[in-house]
Amino acid sequence: MNLKIINKDNEKSLLLKNNAFDILGEMVVRRTDEKWDYEIKKYDTKKVRKQVFPDEKYNLEDINKNGFAIGAFNENETIGLAIFNNNWNGYLYLEDLKVNEKDRRKGVAHSLLKFAEVIAKGKKYKGIWTVGQNNNLAACKFYLKYGFEIGGLDTRVYKHTSQKGKQDIHFYYDFT
Repeated sequence: MNLKIINKDNEKSLLLKNNAFDILGEMVVRRTDEKWDYEIKKYDTKKVRKQVFPDEKYNLEDINKNGFAIGAFNENETIGLAIFNNNWNGYLYLEDLKVNEKDRRKGVAHSLLKFAEVIAKGKKYKGIWTVGQNNNLAACKFYLKYGFEIGGLDTRVYKHTSQKGKQDIHFYYDFT
């Protein structure tokens, strides 16, 4: 696997399709005594389903104005993509992280974040933050395993949408 910053030569990597993921349950987050905690609520097998996010229409020029993108490649095939935005608060924002379904659980996402960490430190960032939907258990568990910590919960973001009831969990990873 090769990791590269996305530029004009490999810009087609931004077209990496979103693949479905399993909705097996949800991460239930709460804050008590100034500490974030969570539990995993697994769904009954009848409620388990797949979800796929709509494909994005990323533009390299726009990405580079606000941050950068990294691709993971197996020879000439794009197998993973990470989009980052500059941010004011000392944390680099991870807007999108995706890996081809057949390449998941092979260290691709982990490698993309490690590569981004080097770039972020060079830009004087103190860490990375991102958001995960509470019912995307695989993503939430990945961030925690990587070393991110829960730093917030948005319970209203989907209130006026077809996804009413979902929540966004804010994850923060400090370099020190």
